[in-house]
Amino acid sequence: MKDDFASLFAYNRWADRRVLDACRKLTDEQYIAEPAPGWSSVRSSIVHIAVVTEGWIRALSGEAVPSFPTEAEVPTVGDAERLLDRAQRLLDDLLPTLTPERLATPQTLRGGSRTAILPPWAVLRHVVNHSTYHRGQVASKLKRLGVEPPTTDFVYWMFEQMPQQA
Repeated sequence: MKDDFASLFAYNRWADRRVLDACRKLTDEQYIAEPAPGWSSVRSSIVHIAVVTEGWIRALSGEAVPSFPTEAEVPTVGDAERLLDRAQRLLDDLLPTLTPERLATPQTLRGGSRTAILPPWAVLRHVVNHSTYHRGQVASKLKRLGVEPPTTDFVYWMFEQMPQQA
């Protein structure tokens, strides 16, 4: 099962990179602007992906969840990339510790005022699903802003991983 999670997070990293590359086509103003009334900015969605990922990984690692930078403290796509990289490094440190027993053993997790008892496998799947959901939102925002969103479907990542035969 650990290999499954390693693959899922390799996919997640690939998809994040593709979205960040598309975001680099935006002007600074487009990156931080709300693309339509009631819609959050591209920056807001990417920062949200990064801090939620880091928060869950820190919680699974038994670390206190720190205060995260505000959106204003993440003014560029490069800054958002560094935030995602930080979360990925924490995940890279966690993955080798994920034995089948650890993945199945419920943990008490605290986030803000909430406490939950969940097995790590469920939290890790949530992290990938959460990122996928919000990347889809970013794709809609990119399209509204005139940038063609990248394909980030899992199967396309798999196509790149597997040797193709004619």
